[in-house]
Amino acid sequence: MATTAPRIAVILPCYNEEAAIGQTVAAFRASLPDAAIYVYDNNSRDRTVEVARDAGAIVRTERMQGKGSVVRRMFADVDADVYVMADGDATYDATAAPAMIARVLVEGLDMVVGTRVHEAADAYRRGHVLGNRAMTGLLARLFGRSFTDIFSGYRVFSRRFVKSFPVLSAGFEIETEMSVHALELKMPVGEMETRYLARPEGSASKLSTYRDGARIGRTILTLYRIEKPILFFGWIAALLAAVAVILSVPLAVTYAETGLVPRFPTAILATGLVILSALSLFAGLILDTVVRGRREMRRLAYLAQPGPLR
Repeated sequence: MATTAPRIAVILPCYNEEAAIGQTVAAFRASLPDAAIYVYDNNSRDRTVEVARDAGAIVRTERMQGKGSVVRRMFADVDADVYVMADGDATYDATAAPAMIARVLVEGLDMVVGTRVHEAADAYRRGHVLGNRAMTGLLARLFGRSFTDIFSGYRVFSRRFVKSFPVLSAGFEIETEMSVHALELKMPVGEMETRYLARPEGSASKLSTYRDGARIGRTILTLYRIEKPILFFGWIAALLAAVAVILSVPLAVTYAETGLVPRFPTAILATGLVILSALSLFAGLILDTVVRGRREMRRLAYLAQPGPLR
């Protein structure tokens, strides 16, 4: 019995990429001739929309600024079996897309991340390399496992990933949120090395090393608080309890020797810290129950979509 060919959609978020979007669309058209190519413009002030339309892409607009906002709109609007997401700056190797799609379909993976291998010295700034390594290590420590390149914007998704992913981020932290979503639901995922090229002349990076790095770091900690509340609030409880013990030891020694409590405000402070520690611990326990229920609902929403295996 013949099987229907999977519907493939290439989705490209764009902001001021007049110099590169035409080349990007052409590259993916040559690599995936049967795919529908969507360009989602995010309030560009140049000719990105005109160039993308002339290149043969389906062009749509998202008015809410930020890459996360664009991804939210793309995932909601586009209907396909397999989704190829890349940036519109011509830095990702479109020729790798068929192999990444094959892994999704043959191995039944829900996400394949294109791990960037930069060949040109100016393709990937040194600060971004160091930041990527630091954040990747932090994610591994917080969630037990990670990806080699969590910031890569080159990813292939199954339908059930896209339609079960509640996009919450607004900016460049979206890749981190995707990684955490896959790790938390224990989805089958994979990685594949892909070339990372220098931007064409006239195209400039929109990523700020320090500002966006700080936002990504905050996103990781926020997701850790949301997804691992018993550990997050448990560490706070342990810290408060430790400070209370340090403050109370001299008081206990003095009381044992004299029967008096000469530093009454310190005793009140230590008691208050113990109470706060207990409240923090119980908050973590209660929120952990809530998170388990929410995770079950997310898992059910994920399983409600057909898998990628053919």
